[in-house]
Amino acid sequence: MNILDQIVAHKRIEVAEAKAQTPIDELEKSIFFSSAINSLSAALTAANSTGIIAEFKRKSPSKGVINSAVLPEVVTKGYAEAGAAGLSVLTDTLFFGGTFADFRAARLANPTTPLLRKDFMIDAYQVIEARSMGADLILLIAACLLPQQIRQLGALARQLGMEVLLEVHDADELERSICDEVTIIGVNNRNLKTFQTSVQTSVELFDLIPSQFVKITESGLSNADTMHHLQKVGYQGFLIGETFMKTQDPAAALRAFL
Repeated sequence: MNILDQIVAHKRIEVAEAKAQTPIDELEKSIFFSSAINSLSAALTAANSTGIIAEFKRKSPSKGVINSAVLPEVVTKGYAEAGAAGLSVLTDTLFFGGTFADFRAARLANPTTPLLRKDFMIDAYQVIEARSMGADLILLIAACLLPQQIRQLGALARQLGMEVLLEVHDADELERSICDEVTIIGVNNRNLKTFQTSVQTSVELFDLIPSQFVKITESGLSNADTMHHLQKVGYQGFLIGETFMKTQDPAAALRAFL
């Protein structure tokens, strides 16, 4: 069983426990459930946008602990003030060290900045949960979802007002997963099964993504030359986490990067 299979298997247990603990009607009572949505696609395509989606990530299965000494509200607010077009916050605890409290803190600190709930979404309950947390968009990972699941979860997210980021790793995933329920398509340069990273993946897949979708690239974006190259290819967004998070002051690292 590879790491992605392990994560999904554990996520099923987590979701079952969450359903038993907090029913959907309780989630719908959240103050965020009917709040206005901040559009990441609009932020990425706006004039003078940096295109940066800056991520708050404490650890990862491939790198271990990245940074456990910073606060989500401080880092994410610093990111937004430095010029990030959007923010991403991990909510998976076991594998990435994220928590719902991290997300809530980031939401309260950044009420008008697009905020992605970064997790392994496999169930409609999680989509409703994301809306109750104040998420502006959710992530759907093609590698762990069937095309029908992507359409169903995507349709629910759009019904609730959120945008949908579809993450793909190769041409096969893209071809079978692309659908109208998706708003943004992200190419992850890191294979979630092997954790090997190559930005050439983004180069090869760009022309296969229809122009109706906002296109972003993820992982392996550690220097400005790489970002310039992918900008020239045509990418409008760049999700960056470890490059900034591995420093003592992630927001300052973003400012220096820009």
